[in-house]
Amino acid sequence: QVQLVESGGGLVQPGGSLRLSCAANGFTFSFYPMSWYRQAPGKERELVASIDSAGRTTRYADSVQGRFTISRDNAKKMLYLQMNSLKPEDTAVYYCTTRTNWGQGTQVTVSS
Repeated sequence: QVQLVESGGGLVQPGGSLRLSCAANGFTFSFYPMSWYRQAPGKERELVASIDSAGRTTRYADSVQGRFTISRDNAKKMLYLQMNSLKPEDTAVYYCTTRTNWGQGTQVTVSS
């Protein structure tokens, strides 16, 4: 059974940082490209960042380029999203995904 469990969300002030984590189980993590998506209230779910199976190639949405970093540890079956210089418009539920399977999401709120 595939499981993706996100953690690390919370309330942070503008300009602050958070690191999201995603623990993967039930599949061969190292075989799969992984992505982070987010969904803000009233908006469609959007791709934030993606990483290939080996962790060598990454892609970012223009809105987070230069502020967010996606990474993975295949030995630990973990996916990460380091988020710096957070803005109120980054407020959303963030999801870890293989694009077939999705986690339950973790809330990130950027507010003063």
